[in-house]
Amino acid sequence: MIFGPVPTKQAQGSILAHSIFCSGRRLRKGMKLEEANIELLSASGVNEVTVAQLQDKDVHENQAAAELAEALVPDVKAAGLERTSAFTGRVNLVAAGPGVVAQQTDRLIALNSIDPMITFATVPNYQQMQKGGLVGTVKIISYAVDEEKLRSACAMGAAAIKLMPPRLKTASLLVSQGANRSDEKGISAIKSRLDALGITLEKVITSEHDINPMARALSTLSSELLLILTSSATSDPNDTAPAAVRAAGGQIDRFGIPVDPGNLLFLGHIQSRPVIGFPGCVRSPALNGADWVLSQIACGVSLDENSFAQMAIGGLLKEIPTRPQPRRPKK
Repeated sequence: MIFGPVPTKQAQGSILAHSIFCSGRRLRKGMKLEEANIELLSASGVNEVTVAQLQDKDVHENQAAAELAEALVPDVKAAGLERTSAFTGRVNLVAAGPGVVAQQTDRLIALNSIDPMITFATVPNYQQMQKGGLVGTVKIISYAVDEEKLRSACAMGAAAIKLMPPRLKTASLLVSQGANRSDEKGISAIKSRLDALGITLEKVITSEHDINPMARALSTLSSELLLILTSSATSDPNDTAPAAVRAAGGQIDRFGIPVDPGNLLFLGHIQSRPVIGFPGCVRSPALNGADWVLSQIACGVSLDENSFAQMAIGGLLKEIPTRPQPRRPKK
């Protein structure tokens, strides 16, 4: 592509680089200059224009954006994503429903390293989305890109991003209660999170905050996902709630995550059903580590030690105004 100023009379067929107002009309940047446009510009005394002149192996920005988006999401139904029409070198990828974004980050980094003019920006990996949410945007920065580089980008990004919809459809919540304490706020906040994932909260059951009563309560629940909210913070893998999971025939797979707020979450399972023990910050609607774990478990993401370790980068979330500020020492 050749970019720069040319005499107006030689600009026919080129792409106008900057919008021009003349004779009460606006010629928009990015338009292909036709004979009538050249006549209008000349009649208005515009003798020189800045244009982009495409060469034989150049691909126009809109065509390039559309081709790259199609390579990234070749099957929109399978990927749970929708592609918008190309406009000004841009195609957006939009969530077709709720879920979490799964992307092959190494390949997308490589894609963005091919040519600065070929870009694809996304939300963070495993971010929870709602229907219509913007997942990623292809943007061709220049008015055209080299065909060979575009082919390389398409190959590198082939089917490298998708939306994982919720697989679990039902959940039950065990709430352990201390003396004279109700937890309607916590129950409401958890239900809202489940609603956003299309998960039905089938049952809420309360129990004394002790191992045996909690274990018996867990044994009565039959939903696909089991959730625990305790009246007292869980501070050790052998504390009351994790011990109750084990007493109900389950196992604890992880206690503690490098996300704040949300450090005191635990994850386990009873038979094949996942169990999430919530930290106290789940009572707030503000984003916390429980949101990350809940959405990924609900959508079938396998979480291992490396998965949790990766949460640390970007895992320092906003403070919740209604709780003490643990990162600021008291004066």
